[in-house]
Amino acid sequence: MDTPRAKPDLLIVDDDPLITDTLNFALGRDFSVRAADSRAQVLSLLRQLDHPPQLALIDLGLPPTPHRPDEGFKLINELIAYSPGIKILVLSGQEDETNARHARALGAIEFIAKPCEPAKIKELLLKALQFHAAEASAQAGDGGIIGASLPIRKLREQISQYANAPFPVLIEGESGSGKELVAASLHRLGARATRPLFALNCAAISPTLVEPTLFGYRKGAFTGAATSRAGYFEDAQDSTLFLDEIGELPLELQAKLLRVLENGEYQRIGETESRVSNARVIAATNRDLRQEIRHGRFRADLYHRVSVFTINVPPLRELGDDKRLLLDQFRDFYARQAAVKPFDLDAGAMAMWLEYGFPGNVRELRNIVIRLTTKYAGREVNSEQLQAELDTESMDIDLPGLPVGQDFSAMLEAARKRLQFQKNFNLDRTLQQWEKGYVEAALMITQGNLSQAAKLLGIHRTTLYSRMQNYGAPGETPGPPQ
Repeated sequence: MDTPRAKPDLLIVDDDPLITDTLNFALGRDFSVRAADSRAQVLSLLRQLDHPPQLALIDLGLPPTPHRPDEGFKLINELIAYSPGIKILVLSGQEDETNARHARALGAIEFIAKPCEPAKIKELLLKALQFHAAEASAQAGDGGIIGASLPIRKLREQISQYANAPFPVLIEGESGSGKELVAASLHRLGARATRPLFALNCAAISPTLVEPTLFGYRKGAFTGAATSRAGYFEDAQDSTLFLDEIGELPLELQAKLLRVLENGEYQRIGETESRVSNARVIAATNRDLRQEIRHGRFRADLYHRVSVFTINVPPLRELGDDKRLLLDQFRDFYARQAAVKPFDLDAGAMAMWLEYGFPGNVRELRNIVIRLTTKYAGREVNSEQLQAELDTESMDIDLPGLPVGQDFSAMLEAARKRLQFQKNFNLDRTLQQWEKGYVEAALMITQGNLSQAAKLLGIHRTTLYSRMQNYGAPGETPGPPQ
């Protein structure tokens, strides 16, 4: 008698119980559904699972701001931090095209406007599952780094130089740039390649669970410790331990990690006996750790210990014609997996592809290819069709913050790209977005203190209050200006 195949795991996140119940009923036959109604509940749920779900179907408007997409955007980032391979589909009534494009740039592979028939949702989920399985299979293979540009050639050289060394490596780079792939390549090309690579995302696990996960624990050491258990440093003996988003580690744990890196010693929770690990540590971060040190959030001694070797993964916008190579690679791969003919870009669309900045880096490029493969298999894609998939609203244009002495032509070139790519450009709206960004940054730095934020911005407190009233910037609830 054949053993029934396990159903793929699907996480549904929506604060409307009628929607979650309906989707659970409609999709439960094909998927193992888990539901949550907020970011906090999602994070709590994920920590109880033995492995991350393959698929997520999420709303953007979640508590405590259900009428804004902010919580949904944050959840996309957190889900991808927890499991880079997860396929996220957004099902939302916030169907503004800007929100859809930004969700895709962050890592969602599809945006579905409410209402939508469950049969259509199921079709899109099964297609996403197909791509998830194909990627998991491909990652078990070569996992090479694609590109011929000078930055990628330098990256390959660094990987080759550092792969066999026993010392720690710090990988720095933006979200979506491929830091996990660099870590896997360092392990695969090194002397420890016959052993498994162990990986922990420090941003995706509760701070209270980081220590037992890394160092292990003795039976009875804390509530729920029914048996003794080894930690990652013990499991990774003679192998490699990849600590992703190391900048998220609490300060008290940074001291314990420093001790392991200095002499290999650690203790299981509940034990007094010291153990020794020779695991090679590879760390990664999308933060500026030097800035974190200046703000007292990261230890300087740990930074110097973990960054014996440092590798900077270049953002996709700096890789020139590698965008074409990545397009070819992903287009052929996903067309084969979907058993369809690959799409093609006409001359205008190809020019747009090479000009686009890809704020979500390789992850965004890959997801765009997945959507184009689904929508335009065997067809030629024009510039208008491609533009609908691009997050032109998030393209970086350094207007107010150009370094002193930078050629004015750089600002003109940035503005030219914005005008070329963005439909219905509005100067007033763009300038207001820049202003709002600076106000929100000042409020974040000053923890919502209006007076200090106004001082940072070089304006009077009443002026800041007035402008916040205009566009609803977050911060402390201001009383009448004094």
